Amino acid sequence: MKKWSGAYAGLFLVLAFLLSGCVSNETAQTSANKQNGLHIVTTFYPMYDFSKNVTGKHGQVDVLVPAGTEPHEFEPTPKDVAKIQNADVFVYNSDAMETWVPKLLKSIDTSKVKVVNASEGIKLMEGISEEEHASHEEQTLDPHVWLDPVLAQKEVNTIGKAIRESDPAHKQDYIKNEDQYISELKQLDQQFRSVTEKAPRKEFVTQHAAFGYLAKQYGLTQIPIAGLSPDQEPSPAKMGELQKYIKSKGFKIIYFEEVASPKVAETLASETGAKTVVLSPIEGITKEEQDKGEDYIGYMQKNLEALKQTILEK
Repeated sequence: MKKWSGAYAGLFLVLAFLLSGCVSNETAQTSANKQNGLHIVTTFYPMYDFSKNVTGKHGQVDVLVPAGTEPHEFEPTPKDVAKIQNADVFVYNSDAMETWVPKLLKSIDTSKVKVVNASEGIKLMEGISEEEHASHEEQTLDPHVWLDPVLAQKEVNTIGKAIRESDPAHKQDYIKNEDQYISELKQLDQQFRSVTEKAPRKEFVTQHAAFGYLAKQYGLTQIPIAGLSPDQEPSPAKMGELQKYIKSKGFKIIYFEEVASPKVAETLASETGAKTVVLSPIEGITKEEQDKGEDYIGYMQKNLEALKQTILEK
């Protein structure tokens, strides 16, 4: 028994040493972030890009959801939670998108971490109401506000305000950065308006009902195959209705997103003689793409080019 007790004691000391090392590393990393300016933790790519454009050279901006991971399905790890707890600012899109955030906030000291709901003040639209799309009750509201360049400006304003309040010493730099980025988003808005205002066709078919805000802003109508979550699939009856509608309207393109499986869109396309084209919800951009200069605005411009193939068709 004494030998076993000695073994357990030794094991306890090893574990204690390892744990203390982890805590020390986490504390050291946090201290380093503080010295380098603000440490901002964001949930997924658009929140990261918006925050980074405002922050500029001041501080560090991290993103939790890895590129290629569907944000609708993401759940934070203990390491992710620790990052948020040690951040100066935590930015997320909305409770309708990051459904895990309200529960997580119960463990966050908001006197130390400024929490930013980027869509605060924006009235969220109701999501798809078909019964077969209602399996995700937490997503009855449509969270995809960032895909509307006008609402994206409001999110940037909300993020910018929180960053200025967290680091007033660099307030003027943040204001300058925000104004510059808002100017770029306004140009993006004008690019969409110049195309959509003269478009002879106002409807487009998409696998994922992510483009409701964009469609509303520019007088378009999205015809979604599935609901707000990309993993939802339509019933056979719904697929039959869509086939008839697509054929009757002569749609030649069905849009899908790069992160989710394109299976449903491909099936519908093969049955209607259409082809599939990417229309991105911009939920994740790889580091390699970012290194090549890809960003939110660039992807939105690609989306516009993709939409042209449908809405400019006579």
